[in-house]
Amino acid sequence: MAKPALPQGTRDFPALVVRKRNHIFSTIKQAFELYGFQPLETPAMENIDTLMGKYGEEGDKLIFKILNNGLDRSEKHITAKNDFEKLLEGKTIKGITERALRYDLTIPFARYVAMNHGQLIFPYKRYQVQPVWRADRPQRGRYREFYQCDADVVGSYSLLNEVELASIYSRVFEKLKINVEIKINSRKILAALAEICGGAEKMPDITIAIDKLDKIGLDKVKEELLQRNLSAAQVGIIENFLKISGGNESMLHQAEELVGNTESGKKGIEELRFILSYQAPNSNVKIDFTLARGLNYYTGVIFEVKALDVQIGSIGGGGRYDDLTGLFDVPGIPGVGISFGVDRIYDVMEELNLFPDDVITGPQLLFFNLGENEARHAFSLLQQLREKGIAGEIYHESSKFDKQFKYAEKKAIPYVVIIGSKELENNSCVLKHLQSGEQQTLTTGQLLTYSF
Repeated sequence: MAKPALPQGTRDFPALVVRKRNHIFSTIKQAFELYGFQPLETPAMENIDTLMGKYGEEGDKLIFKILNNGLDRSEKHITAKNDFEKLLEGKTIKGITERALRYDLTIPFARYVAMNHGQLIFPYKRYQVQPVWRADRPQRGRYREFYQCDADVVGSYSLLNEVELASIYSRVFEKLKINVEIKINSRKILAALAEICGGAEKMPDITIAIDKLDKIGLDKVKEELLQRNLSAAQVGIIENFLKISGGNESMLHQAEELVGNTESGKKGIEELRFILSYQAPNSNVKIDFTLARGLNYYTGVIFEVKALDVQIGSIGGGGRYDDLTGLFDVPGIPGVGISFGVDRIYDVMEELNLFPDDVITGPQLLFFNLGENEARHAFSLLQQLREKGIAGEIYHESSKFDKQFKYAEKKAIPYVVIIGSKELENNSCVLKHLQSGEQQTLTTGQLLTYSF
């Protein structure tokens, strides 16, 4: 019999971890609801044509494909002996795999809008909290199955949406007590960079390479750009762009000198200025021209959030995608959205010990089981306490005191209630606080009104 194991890049979540994760989820959801977003859920799997070609060259390689049910190599639709070999290379073989696990929540959302745009009220503001899957190489902060928390607005070109999404980021991370920098850039500025480096067709090559800057460094990015048939002079222009530094206004001025003579560059700079005009002087929203967001569907302002006190990848990201539903033959519906990386946020909060004490809660009390009559009385009292919202347990069988005390200690239950034959006769109980060792005798009425 095989030894039980988890698939690589996945995890189990015991009770304590689930409670901590729920604290993150609830904080994010409260912010979404506060800003007028409504919940949505979509299936774990999508038709493969819905997903493929939407994430760029690198993203498409990470999509988990699902084999059709009942597949047999002898079936007629398998025409070549190397079909499975092609499948393992990342190709899609009709008849073998026609569905895939969702890579993110944005494309399924765009598919939903395309299918239901006639019934939606625009601007349509939705949030979504569900798992996604990527065939990535697992490492710290990067998993093959993980949750995303997205908020998107579709049906509006207004940059006030970007302002509000940046505000949601600030609010959530302030509530979670994580010091962050909210980085912004514009794909329009990157499009202008491509324009002065040979044309719009260079855009994917440039953004894919720039997106790897944090991982491989500037020299390797320059090598990759040369391998993608950009000239040394063009790579030099890109290098100068990536070296722009200083405060927000200084960086915008330097960008104007480099790409401001193009229509796209001018528009992108104007949009960044608009968003920054809504920020307080000490705002954590900062321009970062090295930010590329390698996904092909972004068209305007893009976001990325970095934790300042921990070495880890981005803990949030997003941007504008003004023609995403056009991928599904429903053009003219603009959109913008952000996403929270819950798994990395958890790792940051765990490392910095940021979870509040009241998150780690379980049963408040344990009723000892000291016999059939005593247990019946204890159960009745426990049910009355539960009606008051007090979580508790009764030990599952009559056992020695030592065994029941150890059970409460191991589960970090703060109070035990002891009802023996004497207490049953006197309609009383012994309440003991395990951490302090304090013990008191209470009447039944006193127990039911006790402040736990």
